[in-house]
Amino acid sequence: FSTESGWNEGILELGVRPLGDSRITLFADGSLQKDMPFADAPWSTGAAVQIVPGAFVVGRYFDSEAFTIGFTVNFGLAGFGAQTHYNTDQRLSRYTYNVRAGSMRSSFAHYLVDKEKRYASFNMKGDVEYLKYVAFDEGVVRLMDVLRDIRAAYRDPRIGVIVLNLSGMKIRSEHVWEIRDELSKARSVGKRVVIFFDNISMNGYHLASVADKIVMEPEGSIRLGGYVMGKTYFKGTLEKLGLGFDEWRFFKYKSAVESLSRDQMSDPDREQYQAYVDDLYESVRDDICTSRGLPMPLYENLINMEGFFTGKLAIETDLVDTLARWSDKDNVIRSLFKSKYRGLSRSLLLDNGLPPENWGQNPVIAVVYGLGECAMDSGIKARWLERVFLNLEKNKKVKAVVFRVDSPGGDGMASDLVAEALRKCSKKKPVIVSQGQVAGSGGYWISMYGNKILAGPSTITGSIGVIGGWVYDKGFGDKLGMTSDFVKRGEHADLLFGITLPFAGLRIPARNLTDYEHAKMEKIIRDFYDNFVGKVAIGRNMSTDYVREIAQGHFYSGIDGKELGLVDDIGGMMTAIALARSMAGISPDDESQIVEIPKSKGLFRMKSFFPSLTDDVKQDPIYKYLKMTTDNPEMPLPMLIPGTYPEKE
Repeated sequence: FSTESGWNEGILELGVRPLGDSRITLFADGSLQKDMPFADAPWSTGAAVQIVPGAFVVGRYFDSEAFTIGFTVNFGLAGFGAQTHYNTDQRLSRYTYNVRAGSMRSSFAHYLVDKEKRYASFNMKGDVEYLKYVAFDEGVVRLMDVLRDIRAAYRDPRIGVIVLNLSGMKIRSEHVWEIRDELSKARSVGKRVVIFFDNISMNGYHLASVADKIVMEPEGSIRLGGYVMGKTYFKGTLEKLGLGFDEWRFFKYKSAVESLSRDQMSDPDREQYQAYVDDLYESVRDDICTSRGLPMPLYENLINMEGFFTGKLAIETDLVDTLARWSDKDNVIRSLFKSKYRGLSRSLLLDNGLPPENWGQNPVIAVVYGLGECAMDSGIKARWLERVFLNLEKNKKVKAVVFRVDSPGGDGMASDLVAEALRKCSKKKPVIVSQGQVAGSGGYWISMYGNKILAGPSTITGSIGVIGGWVYDKGFGDKLGMTSDFVKRGEHADLLFGITLPFAGLRIPARNLTDYEHAKMEKIIRDFYDNFVGKVAIGRNMSTDYVREIAQGHFYSGIDGKELGLVDDIGGMMTAIALARSMAGISPDDESQIVEIPKSKGLFRMKSFFPSLTDDVKQDPIYKYLKMTTDNPEMPLPMLIPGTYPEKE
């Protein structure tokens, strides 16, 4: 539209890629000016044909019978081209040339000139987590980003070496296995892997051991002591405080409240802990021995007789290949492989930097996170998660769903709300459950209706069972000088009544249950358990008798869970995405789009600006458990508590 006259013009442009990628692009355009007859509107049409990646022959024909023919060559971030112009008499009229700089384009140079002459480096400093805040959250490394960047690196023909810096990393054992698995795939396609670190322990060394070359900071150390798991027991603390606790435990291995009812492990709890630690230890041992070529007796000796390694001893025992600093990585890489490599940033890796070649709507794989305790409005946020699955069920663009579960359980109602929504979604499209570090109890409940369930070797899975407990005032109020009084109507109206702790918000009932109330509570828990078992049997296509046999609250490693049929296969998030693509009928050669739900934790962490000790306490898992039991003391809880599953190292 002209700003100085009534003149205006409309222009229409159209581009089509009939083969679904850039091999052939057909295009046409036309324009129509004000008061111009449609038959007089000028137009042109043409095609761009890719000869080799990034190099095109382009031709264009005009309604005036003029035409152009030329070429374009791209070299990643830059390119050039030329055109020959022929007039309406088909005679050569002129040449034009162009130079392009800026956005990434595919190029044959990636496969020829620059092939395997670059290295991609990733700094793992921080907490390896699923989600982070959009701003002011630099101390978090997203697991999905790491996995996708490693995959982008080993799919990029320019990359010869993948380099990781583990210094300052805090990570869970299951996440180690997933990252290690992607690095193993990189090595299987001929990429070299180098890992730097300063001070690491079992988890870190398990990850480092996958590398072709391991580099330790000269003053660094390795601590290989094995694995230990246990819990802190508060029975004596509660007694000193004047708090009574009645354990509602009717299933052999359901041990969540032992922390409050005992001063040491019960025999069944010790049994399941030992079985899990043995699986974890042996899995890690086998990986390290295979990758480093260490005889198993030597490894056992290093664990049991040495345990701690500084630079000289680490070299002598072949735990590392050389000593050097991350700041000198260019020289280190050149020295290790007798060849010079140039660094390439993650944003310029082809999978990260190239625009999609398919101009149509790529099929979407939704990755949905179910993280934290099973609760209605915190943790997994069951009300919100239910809406997510119901919307995904109807969304025709979404071809499959990967549900990443990392939850110790909690509220059975919240668990069932999500499980039912997932079940409905799984009837319309594939839903693959990817279990993280822990998917036990309520965390298994929300997994059980997936079309397929995958877990890592060190995943905590199962714990099919229900437990409860009753914290009550046994002199605690007297010690604090706090009393309560009430009037009531109804035989059991005072059951939940008692003092409420200021600031903490914990409500402490004034009495324990009567025999009649205890019998009613036991029936509720047993009925709840029967319901849980029945739903697992349906979801996993098992008999209820078999589920009862392996249930009783017993938690398992991913390895044992697979043998028992609680999970279908051992695999991480990237394996789950590949399986989701396959079950949705997406060809390995076709592009797809990954959409994460949610994308982040939010804009920023408020306590970064307003730190509060109360905020930290309220995020503590033990506090959350006590809060759930005191807010809803009569409610059975399918839940594991901290200590049942490995924390970060």
